[in-house]
Amino acid sequence: MNLEAKDARPPGRVIAVHGSVIDLHFAPEHLPVINEAVSIQWDLGAPLIAEIQQHLDATTVRAVALENTAGLKRGTPAHAAGSPIQVPVGNPVLGRLLGALGDPADNGPAFPPDIERRPIHRRPPDISRRGSSLEIFRTGIKAIDLLAPLVKGGKAAMFGGAGVGKTVLIMELIRTTVELHSGISVFGGIGERSREGHELLLELGQSGVLKQTALVFGQMNEPPGARWRAGLTALAIAEYFRDTAHENVLLLVDNVYRLVQAGAEVSGLLGRLPSRVGYQPTLSTEIAEFEERIASVAGAAITSIQAVYVPADDFTDPAVAEIFSHLDSSIVLSRDMASEGMYPAIDPLASTSSLLDPRLVGEAHYRTAQDVRSAIAHYRELQEIIALLGIEELSASDRSTVKRARRLMRFLTQPFLATVSFTGMAGRSIELEATLAGCRAILDGEADDWAESSLYMVGDIAEAREKEMTMKSVK
Repeated sequence: MNLEAKDARPPGRVIAVHGSVIDLHFAPEHLPVINEAVSIQWDLGAPLIAEIQQHLDATTVRAVALENTAGLKRGTPAHAAGSPIQVPVGNPVLGRLLGALGDPADNGPAFPPDIERRPIHRRPPDISRRGSSLEIFRTGIKAIDLLAPLVKGGKAAMFGGAGVGKTVLIMELIRTTVELHSGISVFGGIGERSREGHELLLELGQSGVLKQTALVFGQMNEPPGARWRAGLTALAIAEYFRDTAHENVLLLVDNVYRLVQAGAEVSGLLGRLPSRVGYQPTLSTEIAEFEERIASVAGAAITSIQAVYVPADDFTDPAVAEIFSHLDSSIVLSRDMASEGMYPAIDPLASTSSLLDPRLVGEAHYRTAQDVRSAIAHYRELQEIIALLGIEELSASDRSTVKRARRLMRFLTQPFLATVSFTGMAGRSIELEATLAGCRAILDGEADDWAESSLYMVGDIAEAREKEMTMKSVK
């Protein structure tokens, strides 16, 4: 962050340091406001940036540092910036990896001094400016486009515990949506491991989509303040492309739950009493401030896809429930399906979308989605009976439903472009029409006599049919 054009007010000074929390003394008439940036001019290199969070009395403020405070001494001068933290925006940030303060983190050249900057704190667009498009945002992923379609300019989230495939799904969505939709992608990595960031950077570079993508990372080993504000930095960049460049923007966030965790750490450091399950008392406000800025305006939209970690697979967790309330589409990843090798492990019954309405997606799409859900729901109801007594004890009608449900679940798997190096299988991006045709063929009984493996990890029904014929010819 560039703070050379500092406020003309006289500097304050550091009077106490408690880990990432710094107490600062200013003259009463020059007290910085909440969310204002402060530059602390210490002797350990570049200035230390902090953000004002509390007014303790008429001359003392409490700030949260966005960098490591080791070595900071009392008495060090602190200059108020006169504005919130400002980060670089525009075309120069495309193809670059930035830290939470907007500084390059990819060993590339520094940004030019005259680059345009925007504050990370902004009001959401007024209701009168918001667009009302209900256009479907195609992803090329069968289970999402069929059962939980995304809306252009809407918010969708993938919920799942550890190790069920959230990050892989995010990487695939970057690949496919940049290829399917013209526009800009902004990736916000909140609390990411450096390994994940490095892999993502290499993956995007090799696939050729990096030049249309800006990456912002608040790494796991950074102070909570940096992780807390990384999402707002990514949002400020996305808002610039929406409002000034009038571009459609895809905002991907991995992981919103870590934004909540960082906020809880900051809240504890500031001395606030915890609320439910130990979360910060400002939980709903912090999530709303982030989510409400993701919106469409006339002529351009920010479409957001977020990964959300579900602690202990508990979907009643207060943070998870609060995030749910802001979404248009919810994609739930199932640990049971992941353990069976059903990737993407999208639960067809728990995943929902406000867009799945016959007036919006058409009667054929709606009916097919409902029939798929109905068949799989009936199969799950019968699973316990099958485990105890065997499938032979079911009626002919139930056996037929089970057979088709198992084939539908396998048909909704697909190989990803992002996992070619691990699986050796070429990735597939599937048109919605092909997905609907395949599901309808299975529901109508065309695949009843096929081996289940013929439908596993294929693209459309034609590929499955060819796979079945090959298997029969080998026999």
